[in-house]
Amino acid sequence: MPYERDSKARAACIAKFGVTCQVCDFDFEKIYGHISKGFIHVHHKVDLAMIGESDQVDPINDLIPVCPNCHAILHTEKPAMNIDKLRKIICMR
Repeated sequence: MPYERDSKARAACIAKFGVTCQVCDFDFEKIYGHISKGFIHVHHKVDLAMIGESDQVDPINDLIPVCPNCHAILHTEKPAMNIDKLRKIICMR
């Protein structure tokens, strides 16, 4: 599978981790109800711009489900912030 936005890779990531944000534990369906069932962003742990076209995506090791807020904050750094760093920032609050 090429390293790109791939619906099969996204589905495999969600099948493994679920639709709860892996940074802040936010679950859209718990807050918004059935209208948001299954909603989550999937973050590439390594920025797509830094990956060669021939590299392969591993949905379990290279992708992680995150809420849109955490996803935006992860991308405030170049390259993207490590999810463990963001978890630590959240825990400090």
